[in-house]
Amino acid sequence: MGRAARPAISGDKGRTNLSTAALVSMYRTMYTIRRFEQRSLDLHKQGAFRRSGIHPYIGQEAVAVGVCAALGPDDLIASTHRGHGHAIAKGADIGRMIAELAGRRDGYCKGRGGSMHIADFTRGNLGANGIAAGGVPVAVGAALASQILGTRKVAVTFFGEGAANQGVFLESLNLASVWKLPVIFVCENNLYAISIPAALTLPLPDVAIRGRGFGVPGIVVDGQQVLEVYGAACMAVKRARRGEGPTLIECKTYRFEGHSTVSPVPRRPAEEVEAWTARDPIRLFEQLLDAVEGVSTEALTKVREEVDLAVEAAVEFALSSPEPEVEQLFEDIYA
Repeated sequence: MGRAARPAISGDKGRTNLSTAALVSMYRTMYTIRRFEQRSLDLHKQGAFRRSGIHPYIGQEAVAVGVCAALGPDDLIASTHRGHGHAIAKGADIGRMIAELAGRRDGYCKGRGGSMHIADFTRGNLGANGIAAGGVPVAVGAALASQILGTRKVAVTFFGEGAANQGVFLESLNLASVWKLPVIFVCENNLYAISIPAALTLPLPDVAIRGRGFGVPGIVVDGQQVLEVYGAACMAVKRARRGEGPTLIECKTYRFEGHSTVSPVPRRPAEEVEAWTARDPIRLFEQLLDAVEGVSTEALTKVREEVDLAVEAAVEFALSSPEPEVEQLFEDIYA
């Protein structure tokens, strides 16, 4: 197990190896995820979503954006039930996403899948999964297909620390290591599996340690620092494309909301909540952009205003989308 190196630094200002424009683009995506989730929570409270609850990604934006920024457009991801952030970071249309949450015909699954099953194959998103660790073998299978076909595509699976206790995770890790598959396991350790603290279910402090038993490099990163996540993901992607097999990246992060809108926010120590709230990934990135890249407050304000308008346009599109017809009930069903 090791700690990820930060992205390469060059120049007198300590600029990252990404252009300022690329960094601002990452900020835009992080803020889009935040506003999407905040607006979705509002709409849920207003009764616009008649399906079961949604699982907010607020607080974990740096993980999805950091990982997906290291991927190419043809690379693949398999998401989990807290998957809105992954979908947006991989380029999903937020209007179609909200339409899906609202059960409308223009949603990604024509309104049938809801929050936990958004997929977009055109963007390399193989879909989210409401089953703990359910997306892990999906990504491993996609990586196997990539290896057989010689496409050099890398597959990523996102999952929580609770899912790391599922047998299918260990089986998938073993198979990926034996066959040196181009897959990256990204554990988003937000300290709680629904409401159970990780300390009660994990005998060791880091999930990444489990990679050792399978000959897989395990890396622990600060999941609130988008560039630290990005640096680890870049190394893992290069390793996978060289045919050296999988990498396990554990991102220490925190969800600011409850597990879902139908689950109460767990009782958490006030000092814990305060400490993590002070490390809001968007705020930390704003500070870096200001101090290192010289991006003005006015420039970031403009980005936020543009995103706010885009999210409202997405809401308008989604809620004006028609309801599915009863006659469509058995369309797109395959045996």
